Amino acid sequence: MTRRLRLPEDYDLARTLGGLAVIRHDRTLAAGGAEAWWATRTPDGPGRLHLRRDEAELVASAYGPGAAWLLDRADAVAGLRDDPAGFAAVAGRHAVVRQLARTFRGLRLPATRRVFQHLIPAVLGQKVTGKEAYRAYQAVLRRFGEPAPGPGPNLLVPPEPAVIAGTPYWVFHPFGVEQRRADTLRGAAARAGALEAAADAGEAVRRLTALPGIGPWTADEVVRLLHGDPYVVRGGVFLLSKHEAYALAGEPRGDDARMLELLEPFRGHRGRVCVLIVAAGVRAPRYGPRMPIRSFARF
Repeated sequence: MTRRLRLPEDYDLARTLGGLAVIRHDRTLAAGGAEAWWATRTPDGPGRLHLRRDEAELVASAYGPGAAWLLDRADAVAGLRDDPAGFAAVAGRHAVVRQLARTFRGLRLPATRRVFQHLIPAVLGQKVTGKEAYRAYQAVLRRFGEPAPGPGPNLLVPPEPAVIAGTPYWVFHPFGVEQRRADTLRGAAARAGALEAAADAGEAVRRLTALPGIGPWTADEVVRLLHGDPYVVRGGVFLLSKHEAYALAGEPRGDDARMLELLEPFRGHRGRVCVLIVAAGVRAPRYGPRMPIRSFARF
């Protein structure tokens, strides 16, 4: 099953699809050059989406029981429903943002409508180092995921929510996940159906933040990918706010409140600014010892 989509000028497929990775080296995703692959669990079952650039068009192919569902939303997943109109004027208010907007002008915001898939890495990344989040996420995918249907790279379809909901919290300990995050993930999995049924971004945030252990930052991170909302900020991820403070004000340290203050001039596109800073790899300088890696394997 295939579909051809018209592309805007300077469209960047690899960086656009790469934005789906809440945690680096996500095994549900492979994006580089003129091709991208994404595996997901649709309402119709597992599926794999392949996007290939063909000059001014994007060729979308899908495989598995969820192929029809994926093809119908291929343009949204590819970020082609994202409208950056007006961002150039907003970006001109800051020299760094103006330069990032020019450098990454082909980057678009994807919208997947897959809540639980993005909630897994978002919860596992709560208040831990990037290495801890990466190890936990990979372990959960290996244990509870399944091979994606169709040809292409060796990708994994995310776990079935019912499987996660029915798994005791202590099973997650060998993955480096303590009871608090395990219970948050299990609770969200038990309510995955209601989360998927949210009609818009506002309702999705309300339903997510009503769950124990899901705060506004985790909800915003998921909704940003769910709806491709350019307003939603990537906050709450361990030490992420300091990178925004460093990029926008040259400050080596900054908390979430300072990040929001610096992003206020870009209201309406402040989430897009965060995505550009992450895409550019801007990092604040490191000071002091690194946070130790904890182990819950014997708990």
